[in-house]
Amino acid sequence: MEEDPELVRMLSVLWGKSAEKAGGKKNLLLSHLLDTAAVAERLWDGYLAPSTRELLDEVADGHGGGRRFFSWLCGIHDCGKATPAFQRLWPEGADVVRTAGLGWHEATASKYRWRHDCAGGYLLRSLLTEAGWPDEHVAWVWPLVAGHHGLFPREDRLRPPVKARGQLSGVGRWPEAQRAVVEYFTRELGFADLMGVAPAKAPSRAAQLHLSGLVVMADWIASDERHFPGVDELARVKLENARERSEQAWAALGLRGGWGKLAGPGPGAFEERFGQVPRPSQTMVIETAQSMAAPGLLVVEAPMGEGKTKAALLAAEVLAARFGADGVFVGMPTQATSDPMFSQVRQWAEGVEEGLASQVALLHGKRMFNREWRRLVEGSPDDVEARFGGVDEYGDCWDDDPYGLQGESGGGAAALGPAQWFLGAKRGLLCPFVVGTIDQLLFAATRTKHVMLRVAGLAGKVVILDEVHAADVYMSQFLMEGLRWLGQAGVPVVLLSATLPPDQRRDLVSAYLAGAASREEYTAHELPVPRGYPSVTAAWVAPEAGDMRFSVAECAGWRANLEVAVELLPESVPGRSASREQRRAAQDAADRDVAALLARELGDGGCALVIRNSVGRAQSLCQQLRERFGDQVRLLHGRLAVGPRADRTEECLRLLGAQAGNGGGRPPRLVLVATQLAEQSFDVDADLLVTDLAPIDLLLQRVGRLHRHNGVDRSERLASPRVVVTGFGTDHGAGHTGGSGGITDAAALDGPRPRFLGASEFIYGRWPLIRAAALVRRAASEGGWRVPGQVPTLVADGYGASSEVVPPAWREDEEEDCRAWEAEQQERAERAARYLLARRGDREGATLAGLHYVSLPGSGGDTGLDAVVRDGESSTEVILVVRKGEVYRTLSGRVLGVNGDVPEALLDEVLGGTVRLPPRYTAQVAEQLRPLPGWLGHSRLRFSPALVLDEQRSCVLADRRLSYDGDLGLVEEDAVT
Repeated sequence: MEEDPELVRMLSVLWGKSAEKAGGKKNLLLSHLLDTAAVAERLWDGYLAPSTRELLDEVADGHGGGRRFFSWLCGIHDCGKATPAFQRLWPEGADVVRTAGLGWHEATASKYRWRHDCAGGYLLRSLLTEAGWPDEHVAWVWPLVAGHHGLFPREDRLRPPVKARGQLSGVGRWPEAQRAVVEYFTRELGFADLMGVAPAKAPSRAAQLHLSGLVVMADWIASDERHFPGVDELARVKLENARERSEQAWAALGLRGGWGKLAGPGPGAFEERFGQVPRPSQTMVIETAQSMAAPGLLVVEAPMGEGKTKAALLAAEVLAARFGADGVFVGMPTQATSDPMFSQVRQWAEGVEEGLASQVALLHGKRMFNREWRRLVEGSPDDVEARFGGVDEYGDCWDDDPYGLQGESGGGAAALGPAQWFLGAKRGLLCPFVVGTIDQLLFAATRTKHVMLRVAGLAGKVVILDEVHAADVYMSQFLMEGLRWLGQAGVPVVLLSATLPPDQRRDLVSAYLAGAASREEYTAHELPVPRGYPSVTAAWVAPEAGDMRFSVAECAGWRANLEVAVELLPESVPGRSASREQRRAAQDAADRDVAALLARELGDGGCALVIRNSVGRAQSLCQQLRERFGDQVRLLHGRLAVGPRADRTEECLRLLGAQAGNGGGRPPRLVLVATQLAEQSFDVDADLLVTDLAPIDLLLQRVGRLHRHNGVDRSERLASPRVVVTGFGTDHGAGHTGGSGGITDAAALDGPRPRFLGASEFIYGRWPLIRAAALVRRAASEGGWRVPGQVPTLVADGYGASSEVVPPAWREDEEEDCRAWEAEQQERAERAARYLLARRGDREGATLAGLHYVSLPGSGGDTGLDAVVRDGESSTEVILVVRKGEVYRTLSGRVLGVNGDVPEALLDEVLGGTVRLPPRYTAQVAEQLRPLPGWLGHSRLRFSPALVLDEQRSCVLADRRLSYDGDLGLVEEDAVT
């Protein structure tokens, strides 16, 4: 090239970033390639997990060449910009390029489009083949270039439009210039030629997806004009200069990895981390993790309150030390359960290494309402989550430069928390330690744009998922798809559950091992069944032999079984043809029964938890109880505004949590009425539980709140744990409405057909309910349950095939309900399959080519994906404001501007008025509601529809009157006629 001045001149004019996007001076294409390569070196030195570096060393040459190969892999991503298709997009740059002898026919080229990512895959595939690379390696490398803007095309989509007649790919000296760009870049990295770059081994497809995400990460960092301003002189385009820029950028952004190479925890580590000696079940989990010969799946099944999470965190240390993970992702079932786990993980991380607590990110849509997270990121633009995927006036993708077009995304580390760079859209999982909802993992199993970033954020970590039983059949498809990819990527996974049906355990293990073995399908028929409880099941693929290995262990729980008395409180359940008045009368009667029961049982004091299956039932009962107990009643459900709900949740945990026992502030008498929010990861202790009927595993979760903590003074009447099950009736009777309290006579359910609440059937389906009703009936007549000892058997019976569980009079109905339920489950699973990352029949694919064929639309954040990974009708959130005259006010009465303008001091209060509406209002919200005029330019409010309430704090939407009550939350009233 040095002997051809014309070619050097061409390289000196090919641009990668226009002056507008590179700080006022264009950035040469080679400059951006080297910048990205230098950033990749910084990723290697200060971010990549040891397992990832080991993988890259093995792929490159097996002798430590991974760092340079990884740098080349990241830097080469934009080689497709060396084409007329791209160079023509910036008029000023295009003129210079044409003057240098690289021309095209503009009239032809302007008619067609050829994206530079596809162009890069097309050019590189040709150049690597020409250089002598084996086809196997050409095939897996070109998709990383063609997919670096978030979507992997099929190979047949790489070619430029035929009708463009070469004017987009380039004719004349264009092929020489393109080869020169790649060769110049390659030699600058220290390779003699392109053949010298050729890898020795092809990584798995999951590993390719991981590497693809790292390529995108390096590109986005190197695209920040503040740290990588334009370089327009070829003489200054050197790797050493790019390294200086990347060093400064890395320091300014405050980026870092996790704990690096972690030493295995010592014998006293558990006590050091948590201040207590490990229980037998915790020791069992840790020892099982130590026995695994390869990264694999660990399924921990233990009662509520056994300490599964602490055991999982110590097991994560063991697995990270053994298999080179650099951090942890902890996935929880809900946003509400993520918040307390965030605090726990931060405390644990700080015990592992000083300063690691600051690297733990909270990842869910309401994280800014978490006070601890707010303190960590104070002053960080947490709301500026750049939205990627658009195209600018040059036809370049915004996600190639997420800063210049979308506003400042922030730089540097927050005062006490992770680097601000990690706070942007789609980047959260890249943070070294993450606590969030399980949705974050489910998103990584969808065929969506930039999914590689999410996978890259999980690979290199240990993944812990709590309450996995909470995933329904629809969500489970994404969970199992995610496990397949994690298994193939060699990511250690720890699954936690208190009530896991045997079939679900087998399916989860099968999915992980299918991925680890790179099989289309695999069913773990030989998986041993735990014989005791607590138990731990480990599964992995033997490193050398390649066969499946299993390990199952059991031990005694740390607490003796609770003998839980089970009582029945049937109620009148109106038929579907019942009038509104009949339904209201039945609900009033049911509320009176519960109120009478609680009045009697709490006569000497005590704390009761009542769980209703719908918000309306919870609100109705709360009003009834207020008449008897006054301010000794608390209500908690999902239609409270997020601010008050967070405060109320915190209050309930304070009043009934582990620290509120004997002398710790526990009230003499309290009734907490809640919906399913209190079902999982809600650490409260109740003397008495009253609950609507639910599937048996969920009932047992609710029972887990009974007598949960030691050292609690209880009245003599409530000294033994009792659960009263209501929310059901029978076809042959009006139910129990006498207000005499719990019924222990199982004959209350001896009728030909149990009748369930419409809301319960809608949520759970009839078949799990009829099985649960049978088990409850049996328990009421046989003396109750031994918890947790009977939990595995009860869950197996609740979802099993044996007809002996149900009374003979119910069996015909139960069989019919089972068929209907199975058909519905199959239909839901098939509906989810349309959105899974890998399509059926493609799970043994060797490369990423065509992975996004028929892809889902991408979104800037996670909002649009919620509807993909969670089944059912979509709901929507609105912000409640009150209008008095011409003035808008917050829910608490603070005055906003005439147009709703929000002073910074009131922003949290306004956002705290966010509430989720039932799905029936979604269409009306989209059609009728808009942000207030004063919100349109606000970064955190401009997309939030306002629900404006009148002075009585009510409004009409979809022909229904909605009102917001400070105690009850959002109340739906009768239809407006």
